[in-house]
Parts: sequence; C-alpha cells; structure tokens
Amino acid sequence: MFAAQLAPVLMRRGIHYGWVMVVLTFLVTLCVSGALGMLGALLLPVQRELGWEASAISGALALRLLLFGLIAPFAAALLARYGLRRIIGLAMVLGITGCLLSMAVSAPWQLWLCWGLLVGLGTGLAAQVLGAMVANRWFTERRGLVLGVLTAAGASGQIIFLPLVAWLAQHEGWRVAMLPGVIACACVGVLMALFGADHPGNVGLPPYGEDRIIPPPAPPAGDPVRNALATLTAALPDSGFWILAGSFLICGLSTAGLVQTHFIPLCVEFGMPEVTAASVLAAMGAFNFVGTIASGWLSDRYDPRWLLFWYYGLRGLSLLILPFSDFTVYGLSVFAVFYGLDWIATVPPTVKLVAQRFGREPAPMLYGWIFAGHQLGSAIAAMAGGVSQDQLASVMPAFIAAGFLCLLAAVLVLGFRRPAVAVAA
Repeated sequence: MFAAQLAPVLMRRGIHYGWVMVVLTFLVTLCVSGALGMLGALLLPVQRELGWEASAISGALALRLLLFGLIAPFAAALLARYGLRRIIGLAMVLGITGCLLSMAVSAPWQLWLCWGLLVGLGTGLAAQVLGAMVANRWFTERRGLVLGVLTAAGASGQIIFLPLVAWLAQHEGWRVAMLPGVIACACVGVLMALFGADHPGNVGLPPYGEDRIIPPPAPPAGDPVRNALATLTAALPDSGFWILAGSFLICGLSTAGLVQTHFIPLCVEFGMPEVTAASVLAAMGAFNFVGTIASGWLSDRYDPRWLLFWYYGLRGLSLLILPFSDFTVYGLSVFAVFYGLDWIATVPPTVKLVAQRFGREPAPMLYGWIFAGHQLGSAIAAMAGGVSQDQLASVMPAFIAAGFLCLLAAVLVLGFRRPAVAVAA
C-alpha cells in the first residue's frame, strides 16, 4: 500500500527497498516458524490435561508439518499469481483461527483439525518459499546472505517464543501459552499488508546489485495448482531434483519433526525439567541463527555441495553422541552447539543449487517441492517419535536412527551435478 511512496524516499538515503522486504519477510517467517511452530512445546501440557496418548497429539503435529511442506509449491504458485500481501494475509488468518479454535478442543480429531489442518495450511502458505522468492526477485548480489538471514528467522522465533511458551504453559496453561504467537502473527500480517511489494519493478527499482529496472513479470496465466504440477513434472526426470529432495527429506526428519517436537519430552524422560529443556532448545536456536547466516555467507563463496556434506555429517554425529549426554544443561552444551549451528544451515546451499540447476524463475516453486520432501520427513519423525514413546517408553531410538540417516545424506549430496539446464515454469 505504501511501498511505492516509501521506496524512493529510502533510495535517496541509500537504502534499497529490498532490505525493507527482508525485514518484513523475516518477521513473517519468525512468527510462522517461531510462534506457530512452538506447538510441539505444548505436547506434554496437553497430554497431562486431556489424558490423550502421545501419538494422538504428535499425529496432529505431524499433519501440521506435512501440510507445511505439501502446500509450499502451491504457495509459490499462489504468491506468483495473487501477490505476497493477499497470500500472507490469508496465511495469518488460517493460523490464528486454528490456534484460537484449538483452545476449545475436547477430542483428538478436533486437535488434528485445528493444529493439523488449519495451522498446517496457514504456515504452509507462508513457508520458506516466501524467503526464496524475495531473495531471488529482490537481490542479485548478497542473495546467499539474504537467504541465510531469512532462514535464520525461524531460529529467532525459537529463541523468542520457546522459553515464553514453556513458562506460560507451566504457570498459566497451554491455551494462554498460544496467545503471544497469535498476537505476533496478527501484527506482522498488518505490516506486510501496509508495506509489502511483490517485485522491485513495482516500486521503480532494479534488483539489488543491478542497474537495470526489470519489469515485473505478468502473473502466470491459468490455474496455480496446474502450474505447480507442471513445474514438478518437468523436473522429475532430473536426478539432481531427487538428490536434493531426498537429502532434504532427511533434513526435515532430523530437525523440526524430531528435535522441535520431541526434544523436550526426551529431556523430561531423562529427568530434566520442561522449562530447562525449553531453554536448551532455545539455545540451539541461538546457535542456529548464527550458523544459518554464516551458511548464507559461505554459500556465496564455496561449493554448496561440500557445505551440505559437512552440515549433514556434523548433524548426524551430534545426534549419535546425544545418548552419551548426562542430560544436564552442561552435559547438553556440546550437542546444543554442534547441532544448533547447522539446524537449518542446509537451506541456503540447497536453494542456491536449485537456482543454479533450474534457473531463477522456476527456483522458488521447485524449492517448494523439495521443501515438501523436507516436511514429509518432519511428519514421519514427529509421528515415529510419538509411537516410539508409546511402544518403547522412549523417543531415543528415533534420535539414533536420524543420526545414521544424516550420515547417509552427507554422502548422497556429493552425487549432485550442476549442469545449467533450465526447467520451464
């Protein structure tokens, strides 16, 4: 609404409006990944109050994680067709509605509807494809750094919201614990509506790092769902797509679905208080923030394949040493550092490899499909952790299995080759 008026004012002061879009996208991602992603911290409080099995609650969280990924490629098509402000507004409405309605649940299927379907669709519409789209459209120089910053937004949300959510859940109840995230989502939705812009050409600017103004592309004609499926169909014969999708599935299996959902129950299983465990998880988010921004910087300078090899390898080793921790704050410090530094550091090099292989315009949508694989892995881990807890009285086997799979992913990414073959959008 105000972007066209504000952009020239900032440019006269040497500030490209792309950085405003980075701030807005950072805030959106922070709230979506941080506030709405903290529902895993409420697993134990909900289980204690309502008396449901862990698998019933983690199943709702698994559905949210799955939809968070499956909707991503269609979100990219919808963002291209209808613009950022409309789709982000819809995403916030869905997520807020799901959280508010969940306060009145009395049966597991209602939690699946609220936390699974509504929050899953809402977060999926504002998933990481938004950051990839903003970085690709608004930046030619500093693109890797921008991707790192926007990916780190999820870690920032974890640092800000997780200890607060855990404390409120323990002292005021899990329903009250959701309110800070709901309020934050409403605020950033308004900010995006007022100051968001779809393309630098809309505000009379070239992309950052270029001198020529690129006219905004016409919205893709036809059905966004069909466009997303057509882009996927064109990429399916390419082995590089499967390597990136497969390794990213393991990435999701070993991060959001496993650690974000089951780390606190694992710590409680070994005698650590919930709020303390949430603080350790937040500390991982702090290291993740640093590691992901550094990963973006490194992706501008080094071969992304080797970066991914080291990220997956170190993550796998950190998960495999976890059983040897004594589950104190000091005992978990080594795990928090090594795991936290590369929690989602895999995103910038993965996005860069997608753009290198398939081209700038198809990249966000194809990354959306690869991110769907990530969230499929997250959903598998979230559900498997709950089943492991119910059947084996421990979620530790799921952590150990994820560690070995990360080592497999480290080897897998070295098979990626980068011929510049453009896929039609």
